[in-house]
Amino acid sequence: MKFGEKLRQARKRKKLTQEQLSKLVNVSKRTIVNYESGAIYPKDRKMYYTLADVLELEPGYLLSEDEEFITDVSEAYGARGRMQARRLINQISSMFAGGELDDDDKLAFVHQIQELYLDSKEYSARFTPNKHKK
Repeated sequence: MKFGEKLRQARKRKKLTQEQLSKLVNVSKRTIVNYESGAIYPKDRKMYYTLADVLELEPGYLLSEDEEFITDVSEAYGARGRMQARRLINQISSMFAGGELDDDDKLAFVHQIQELYLDSKEYSARFTPNKHKK
């Protein structure tokens, strides 16, 4: 289940409207709508913890590995990095649509790809002119 779906489900379980939740976590209602629709993810990891606290959840529940990877990349490399990370995760997910590997092997593969992505970003940063960074 994706972050937006988890958030919507938890909000409804607490019988909160999107507007009520937005006031409790100090963001706009539009932000909550976008979170729940999957259009955006929190830019700051602290928001996951704030939402989890208000909704009485474990932060790890909202911050699954994919969302954590996207948030880390976003913090380090900005909007372009976030877009690339999201595309990478979507491409990896499609590779497993047929389902030949067990879950542990899939997870190990995804971790390796994520590490390679981050390593390549760090390596390429050494050769990128300052005017093209972020």
